[in-house]
Amino acid sequence: MKVKTILVSQPEPKVENSPYFELQQKHKVKIDFRPFIHIEGVNAKEIRLQKIDLNHYTAIILTSRNAVDHFFRVADEMRFKVPEGLKYFCQSEAVAFYLQKYVVYRKRKIYVGPKDFADLSPLIKKYKDEKFLLPASDQLNADAPNTLNNLKVDWTAAVFYKTVMSDLSDLADVYYDVLAFFSPTGIKSLYKNFPGFEQNNTRIAVFGSTTQKEALDHGLRIDILAPTPDTPSMTMALEKYIVEANKGK
Repeated sequence: MKVKTILVSQPEPKVENSPYFELQQKHKVKIDFRPFIHIEGVNAKEIRLQKIDLNHYTAIILTSRNAVDHFFRVADEMRFKVPEGLKYFCQSEAVAFYLQKYVVYRKRKIYVGPKDFADLSPLIKKYKDEKFLLPASDQLNADAPNTLNNLKVDWTAAVFYKTVMSDLSDLADVYYDVLAFFSPTGIKSLYKNFPGFEQNNTRIAVFGSTTQKEALDHGLRIDILAPTPDTPSMTMALEKYIVEANKGK
């Protein structure tokens, strides 16, 4: 069956040269964007209930832009003056670059990992006497705790923000040829909003092994999978499928 419409369960890209827009124009398909999940901040009172005192920590580990935003939001709510000597350990260059939204880069002690959390190990080990705070979501990936425990450093994780399923009730009567998912929570949101969802001819695209597992656990047929050696991105996987499905269009 040919592909004419795709729903991507993420916010619409803010850059004009997004591969999704190129895909849409090149193959004359309609692509809509709708987050199936969203982030909500945990307030300062809840942070205190987790027995978190920001004065106690000398280093902050930041794994995402959300972690950056919500650390500084909580600091503001707590009227905590972030000390200039605080050390920042950023999981990637993108996170470190985003940190400039809140601090003057050249005046701060910022350490950057290449990509994965484990890549931060040598940097954290070098400063093993620091007291580390890991502001995280309620769905913290196991990589971070495992890495930090193996390093035997003094660290604490705290939930600064939560992943919440969005209300999708307005999509009840809307049909798409392809639904693209990027997290297990996105799949859960689909079934929370539409408990009686039946796949029928809808093609399901998933990104990552945990999303794939969640889809299979719900009995979904996976038609498009990324990343793979041939299709390392979702847009590449979608394009490959569209080319095959729309032959002779």
